[in-house]
Amino acid sequence: MECTKSHSLSFSLHSSAPNPLFLKTNQFSRIKASARSRPKPSTFRQRINQQQKPFFEKNAFPSSLPLHTKNPHAIYKDIQAFARQNKLKEALVILDYVDQQGIPVNATTFSSLLAACVRSKSLSYGRQIHAHIRTNGLQNNEFLRTKLAHMYTSCGSIEDAQRVFDECTSKNVYSWNALLRGTVISGKKRYLDVLSTYSEMRSLSVKLNVYTFSNVLKSFAGASAFRQGLKAHALLIKNGFINSSMLRTGLIDMYFKCGKIKLACRVFEEIPERDIVLWGAMIAGFAHNRMQREALDYVRWMISEGTYPNSVVLSTILPVIGEVWLRKLGQEVHAYVVKTKNYSNQLVIQSGLVDMYCKCGDMDSGRRVFYCSRERNAISWTALMSGYVSNGRLDQALRSVVWMQQEGFKPDVVTVATVLPVCAELRALNHGKEIHAYAVKNCFFPNISIVTSLMILYSKCGVLDYSRKLFNGLEARNVISWTAMIESYVESGCIHEAIGVFRSMQLSKHRPDSVAMARMLKVCSTLRAVNFGKEIHGQVLKKDFESIPFVAAEIIKLYGSCGSISSAKLVFDAVRVKGSMTWTAIIEAYGCNDHFEDAISLFHQMLSDGFTPNHFTFNVVLSICSKAGLVDEVCQIFSVMTRKYKLKASEEHYCIVIELLNVFGRFEEAERFMQMRSLSS
Repeated sequence: MECTKSHSLSFSLHSSAPNPLFLKTNQFSRIKASARSRPKPSTFRQRINQQQKPFFEKNAFPSSLPLHTKNPHAIYKDIQAFARQNKLKEALVILDYVDQQGIPVNATTFSSLLAACVRSKSLSYGRQIHAHIRTNGLQNNEFLRTKLAHMYTSCGSIEDAQRVFDECTSKNVYSWNALLRGTVISGKKRYLDVLSTYSEMRSLSVKLNVYTFSNVLKSFAGASAFRQGLKAHALLIKNGFINSSMLRTGLIDMYFKCGKIKLACRVFEEIPERDIVLWGAMIAGFAHNRMQREALDYVRWMISEGTYPNSVVLSTILPVIGEVWLRKLGQEVHAYVVKTKNYSNQLVIQSGLVDMYCKCGDMDSGRRVFYCSRERNAISWTALMSGYVSNGRLDQALRSVVWMQQEGFKPDVVTVATVLPVCAELRALNHGKEIHAYAVKNCFFPNISIVTSLMILYSKCGVLDYSRKLFNGLEARNVISWTAMIESYVESGCIHEAIGVFRSMQLSKHRPDSVAMARMLKVCSTLRAVNFGKEIHGQVLKKDFESIPFVAAEIIKLYGSCGSISSAKLVFDAVRVKGSMTWTAIIEAYGCNDHFEDAISLFHQMLSDGFTPNHFTFNVVLSICSKAGLVDEVCQIFSVMTRKYKLKASEEHYCIVIELLNVFGRFEEAERFMQMRSLSS
């Protein structure tokens, strides 16, 4: 599984290359400049008009027989071959020529071209093909009209699709399904359009089929429209479609995305024969709802019944394994990938393995998988960058943007969204501005992830005005952008302005979510504004957010910082499913009110109850011991952290222990810890 031969391009060689992020000239801005400066190739008709030269067949068929010696069926095959490769420009050159020669084109050929437009989301080419369909007198062909409606909706032009659909003389279920399917594929939250079309079909007594319900269920799943999904479930049972494997998979997906886990499991349990698609739907559903253990249990169950993971299931479970830090299980999956050979060359699997190892803290294995892969793309580079970020290697993450461009890969939206928080943490304002310019030039706006990341970047770099301008320039705000503006004010120390934005958010159509609530609870803790904190606590209870671990932890910290230990304990006791976050919060609450013995006692109770402490827990407990002068307990807890729980001590952990040992005159032990710190760094 490990690569015995190192990659020819080592990190030391890359690091010597000039970094355009650190130059005044902006490589991000220059990426598309050379492409724009190239002269655009003229079309066939422009060549005829401008140069007055006859068409040379080699322009359309560089490796084929001359066009005039071919019969129409051979021409159709050439056009269809270009369509399969999504080479629409070349196919249209041939269409222009055969149009001039008066050679007709059949409906099957046009169908393959429209399918290529759907795959490549090429609306402009689709409209040109539509014009050729009219030229060939096939505008009334019901089969092509169905394909055209599907193409226009898939490319986001609902108006054109509706126009084609309205021109249909006989609207059957296939044309209706094309309109539905295209609307679903186009995304952009078209749930209401799908619901309207679906309702119209029912009102006109159109005979619904399996594909109708499949499209409808996908739309309801995307919109988490549980009530409509239930109605569709009842109707497909009534129409006798419940035995369709495709619809059962759609129902499972819909219930999971609506958060109805038990209903999804019930549908699954009613299916006697389960294929890999059904198993994959269940595993993906659990992963979507962050039920990692259940997802892995279903993988084991699936294998025990003789069904082995395919590439889709593997790409689903690898992030799950990373999230729960099961490195050994990840190595087993890696071994299975290598053994099957077919999956080891797939970039999505390679990227998943890189991501999994990095999440498990094993950067060496992640880099080994990355550099031993035969092919790489922007996705695999972004996975490596994300791994560097999660492991605190921010400089390497930033340099990776340059390295990927040296290999000829252009940063995409996800890459930019990954690297902007790195610039924010490093306070790299100039680099952030360059990436901002690159994002503008490549039309990545108004991507909400990029906008909010830029807002946080500018606020952390002390340029709050830029954050405010970005926020005010948003045409369509959402909860994430409101929360980012609150975060920007908090980061800049403008606490009262942050409260003002929160009040404005409450008055808007976007109500604060759990993240916004948690952020404001932290603000209240900073200001010790217990009354405002109680107001937000009331809203948390009203929206049933109190069971969310990070929200409950912030409420406990709020009451602890305001000196109300009894309230903090009541909130803690009310949390039904406790975790390391809530335990750490209650320990910290007791510690900040000088109840040191109770805090240490709670820590030991946490361990005895089977909860696993993390870095933050040990940081809080060590700080409490230092504050209380419990020098022996500090050394004991440090040993438990490093030996029992195998956690690598941070610089802050070492500083707490060394400082306390020096205070109590235990200089030899302090020297030993200093040596340990130098060896671990």
